[in-house]
Amino acid sequence: MPANHELLQRITARPDVFGGKPIIRDMRVSVELVLSLLAQGVEPEAILDDYPDLELDDIRACTAYAHAIISRDTLAPITVGES
Repeated sequence: MPANHELLQRITARPDVFGGKPIIRDMRVSVELVLSLLAQGVEPEAILDDYPDLELDDIRACTAYAHAIISRDTLAPITVGES
């Protein structure tokens, strides 16, 4: 499994997509959506079935992002909002 830094590189943001909220690999799939599905008990495999462009590491990236925010870790190694 990739390290958190590698996973966090999958999280991007664009002002023209969901108002700049964090998204996965510049796609129109928000981190918030994936975290919401996981919180509702949806299994990662079901998410991947519903969103075939996603990869398991994208789901891991969402949880790594949430952990980084909650633990007050810095996201300095990645730049969210610039592409």
